[in-house]
Amino acid sequence: MALMNFRRDAAPDAAADPGPVPAFLDGFSIEVMPRTAAGVEDFRAILPAGTRVYIAHIDGTPIADMVACAARLRREGFEPMPHFPARLIASEAILRDWVNRYKAEAGVHQALLLGGGVNTPAGDYTSAMQMLESGAFDGFTRLHMAGHPEGNRDIDSDGGDAIALQALRLKQDWAARSDAKMAIVTQFCFEPAPVIAWVDKLASLGIHLPVHIGIAGPAKLQTLVKFAIACGVGPSLRVLQRRARDVTKLLLPFEPGEMVAALAAHKAANPAFGIESVHFFPLGGIKTAATWVAEHTKGETA
Repeated sequence: MALMNFRRDAAPDAAADPGPVPAFLDGFSIEVMPRTAAGVEDFRAILPAGTRVYIAHIDGTPIADMVACAARLRREGFEPMPHFPARLIASEAILRDWVNRYKAEAGVHQALLLGGGVNTPAGDYTSAMQMLESGAFDGFTRLHMAGHPEGNRDIDSDGGDAIALQALRLKQDWAARSDAKMAIVTQFCFEPAPVIAWVDKLASLGIHLPVHIGIAGPAKLQTLVKFAIACGVGPSLRVLQRRARDVTKLLLPFEPGEMVAALAAHKAANPAFGIESVHFFPLGGIKTAATWVAEHTKGETA
């Protein structure tokens, strides 16, 4: 979920000015899977202390591996936020077991609740809202929900957004009754216009949950196209398709600099704009993404 069309024709002195990007990236989050985390010797060498690290739960991953990853991140000084995909959870008993294990073994008190992109649910849960209403997350300090700036046909099969928006209204109503901080973390896309329009639309509808905008980290073009198609990225996929037609750029890594800069500029010009934070999908590797963020929070530009 992303932004482009940032002007590159500034004067040399202006080009050296990082502008609003470092502030926009401050407090970013990132995600890992247990198997990718295993390839990182020490997260303290690549991420700022206290960074929120989402732990993606892919179908078939044992809960023991998920909890062990969370415990490791906690030991190294980070804030683990595991995914709870509703359609992969067979019963309320299993949901509560997962929650209790995360709390007891890894000190987890933050979670991302989402539907989970499988066609046939493992049990009774099909949505994040059902898990919220179960009471299993009572006492958590922060709960995040999924958002889709370009829509999600798993939710709105007609290509619209009516069902997804209604779900966000229900979650905002629930947030008003909860002590937990809540936010929307979004799918990644590759143009600014859909993101800005979607965030503004939420505000116009009275949905004021903070948005943590999803950004695809640096990766090979082929890798990004593969993930974008698998994740249902919408019309902004054309940005990658245009890039693929340019043989001079085909083998170069695609970086999110233009998108981040454009979103940062829009936020700086419109302080009330609903994006609160940036969440990175490290599709080209967590070390690559972490290095890119470190360079840009130090004021370096792409």
